Amino acid sequence: MKRVVFIVAPEMFRDEEYCKPKQILEDAGINVITASVKTGELIGRFGFKAISSTLIGTINPDNFNAIAYIGGSGCEIFFNNPYALKLANIFFEQRKPVASICIAGVILANSGILKNKKATVYIDGKDSLLKGGAIYMGNSLEVDGGIITANGPQVAEEFGKAILKILESKFTRVFCN
Repeated sequence: MKRVVFIVAPEMFRDEEYCKPKQILEDAGINVITASVKTGELIGRFGFKAISSTLIGTINPDNFNAIAYIGGSGCEIFFNNPYALKLANIFFEQRKPVASICIAGVILANSGILKNKKATVYIDGKDSLLKGGAIYMGNSLEVDGGIITANGPQVAEEFGKAILKILESKFTRVFCN
């Protein structure tokens, strides 16, 4: 069974950016694990309660097929979190899909993996993407190799479907340029 780890802020994550992609992946038989800086209950912006079963610092990338960073203002705690940045790099180096939605794209930019990659982000993060070397196109969803970025909750469903599509493809073909 394929496994994806969602990196989620302990509070103020965007409920729909978590729920819709998670449901799409789980409906396809993929096991989604929620990780954060704490275990237990996480509270979304609109009150949705998610359960973190894993601390971000204990994630072993070898146990997962992809990683997704969930947006919302709370994810700012991951912008310079050494574990969040390191995980993005390890998954990228292992040719595994790396995804972010909304302002969480700043994490990928800060990790350095967006250099010369098409990417998008919630508009407040545009300068960070450009600083990180990304090619910002202004689209609501971008897929460049194994990197999936989306700009907000309105594309949460498409974001989930894009992750699923890459998981169903051959990773080596996805990452070849």
